[in-house]
Amino acid sequence: MADPSSYRPKPGQIPDSPGVYKFRDEHGRVIYVGKAKSLRQRLASYFQDLAGLHPRTRTMVTTAASVEWTVVTTEVEALQLEYTWIKEFDPRFNVKYRDDKSYPYLAVTLNEEFPRVQVMRGAKKKGVRYFGPYGHAWAIRETVDLMLRVFPVRTCSAGVFKRSAQIGRPCLLGYIGKCAAPCVGRISAGEHHELAEEFCDFMAGRTGAYIRRLERQMQDAAEEMEYERAARLRDDIGALKRAMEKSAVVLADATDADLIAVAEDELEAAVQIFHVRGGRVRGQRGWVTDKVEAVTTGDLVEHALQQLYGEERGDAVPKEVLVPALPEPVEPIAQWLSGRRGSQVSLRIPQRGDKKDLMATVARNAQQALALHKTKRASDLTTRSRALEEIAEALGLESVPLRIECFDISHLQGDDVVASMVVFEDGLARKSEYRRFQIKTFQGQDDVRSMHEVIGRRFKRYLQEKQKAGEWTEEPAADARVDDNGATASAGPGPAVPDDEPDPMAGRPTDEDGRPKRFAYPPQLVVVDGGAPQVAAARRALDELGIDDVAVCGLAKRLEEVWLPEDDDPVVLPRSSEGLYLLQRVRDEAHRFAIAYQRSKRTKRLKSSPLDAVAGLGETRRRALLKHFGSLKKLRAATIDEICEVPGVGRKTAETVAAALAGAAPSAPAVNTATGEIIEDDGAPPAALSAERGQDR
Repeated sequence: MADPSSYRPKPGQIPDSPGVYKFRDEHGRVIYVGKAKSLRQRLASYFQDLAGLHPRTRTMVTTAASVEWTVVTTEVEALQLEYTWIKEFDPRFNVKYRDDKSYPYLAVTLNEEFPRVQVMRGAKKKGVRYFGPYGHAWAIRETVDLMLRVFPVRTCSAGVFKRSAQIGRPCLLGYIGKCAAPCVGRISAGEHHELAEEFCDFMAGRTGAYIRRLERQMQDAAEEMEYERAARLRDDIGALKRAMEKSAVVLADATDADLIAVAEDELEAAVQIFHVRGGRVRGQRGWVTDKVEAVTTGDLVEHALQQLYGEERGDAVPKEVLVPALPEPVEPIAQWLSGRRGSQVSLRIPQRGDKKDLMATVARNAQQALALHKTKRASDLTTRSRALEEIAEALGLESVPLRIECFDISHLQGDDVVASMVVFEDGLARKSEYRRFQIKTFQGQDDVRSMHEVIGRRFKRYLQEKQKAGEWTEEPAADARVDDNGATASAGPGPAVPDDEPDPMAGRPTDEDGRPKRFAYPPQLVVVDGGAPQVAAARRALDELGIDDVAVCGLAKRLEEVWLPEDDDPVVLPRSSEGLYLLQRVRDEAHRFAIAYQRSKRTKRLKSSPLDAVAGLGETRRRALLKHFGSLKKLRAATIDEICEVPGVGRKTAETVAAALAGAAPSAPAVNTATGEIIEDDGAPPAALSAERGQDR
């Protein structure tokens, strides 16, 4: 590990002008390329105290052994040079998008004497017109098959074309009218090239004028009583309309735009692009990347634009590019795009209308792509095994943690404090083992104290189960008694594994019916959502119970650092570590489960009413009372005789209701914070007010 001060440039040596810089490692390999409006200010930010750097930036500067730079005149030149160097050197610390598949394009080889329509993949070639990308090659072939009736462009290979020219007989497509047969001279090279240009114009979205022209020709042929020609034109129009129907209209006619959406977490990001031409979605593609460097959403968008348009020119760059966030600054990238197109390109965030709705669809596709990528990564057995081994090595465990339990605390500004426990066995979630807790020993917001209580309650139950099974020889401590309602299961335990199948949890204590006991099986590793204070609280709870064979660690969300008990500095796992990815997934699942429980409790509390506590008063009569009086306030002010007027409510029930409401203290009036209006108490506080009290943690 190199000390950045050993290769730091001398003061005044770095110019205060735009440029591009490269960090190299001790072997001379370029490991990072960046651009800057001011090289002096940007490079100085890398040579500050290591503790103040982002962990990924810290790893990069300690891996590097030298830095060099190139001065340019404008930020646009810096952008272009940065892209060129990233393509040339493939630096390990730069964001690199990788295609989640190899996308096929519909290509027209206009650089040939007789242009050919075909499916192409891979790098784009000069002089070839591309359309797409498409999700599947068969989608291209279906579209081309429909259009060849109207635009009979050559689709055969060079060998077939040459053979047909030698024997003077066209191929089958030439006989059935789906090829103009330039190989045998039925059409000249110039006419065939013009036919290919019309094909490209139609694919580029200029469809309305061409179809209207065919419709006029059909009407003229019908008026001249050339019915066979009119029928042929009618069929041609139908074929073109069917080809157009394969891509639905999503924006106004003649709209050419690319929509880019980003879905990301702390470690990875997925990018989805919809290509809209002539108001129709003509193609879609997606990328997934590891967030090797500290980047914002705007930075990810900038890298995506470089990847997407770095090799494009002219109409391949659309007039409008819609993004979820603008790069900072936005002017250089906008100028760069305009330069590649040759005319003005609008780069903006959609705010309303159809474009905003379509952007939401692209964003959903990005979220699904990221989830699918994570699912594939988590389902791989080899990857899971490597992740567990990396965790064991990083935390200094004697064996891999086959069972990991993660705990998280959730509340809303100190109200409805709850906790969750999720279980991962062999790297996979075991949802039947999930548990959720209510914090009972105190009121208010104290995550550290809450974590201590939850860990203590969970492992007291573990000791209690061991004592019942005869595995605990000593008497448990006096405070080891646990309330049976201290934890609730998220789902009932699954069925026992049949005898003829290997049980991955063989040896787990079970009840008489064969079902596993709730807390009888201990984890090898406890993960808490938080940093050093939460880890210390969890370790203290285990020490108080005399449990010393369960490892504890914490994962701090902000910087993804792993904290161990009694360690002043965190363990920073490598960015490419599968172990870090697994810990993050466990932590995020615990957070999701805790939030869901906390929200359900809050919703139930907000919908509660003093009438709920009235014995013998069911849902039907509660609704009848509120409907009759209009609000709980008016019902509280009513006499017993007035309550008896409600259908189905007798005098005894009315007396019970009146007594219950008299004993219940009226709640403070609710206030609409937007208007200042006092809202009448109707028995259930408006759900909208809950959003104004704060945000979930």
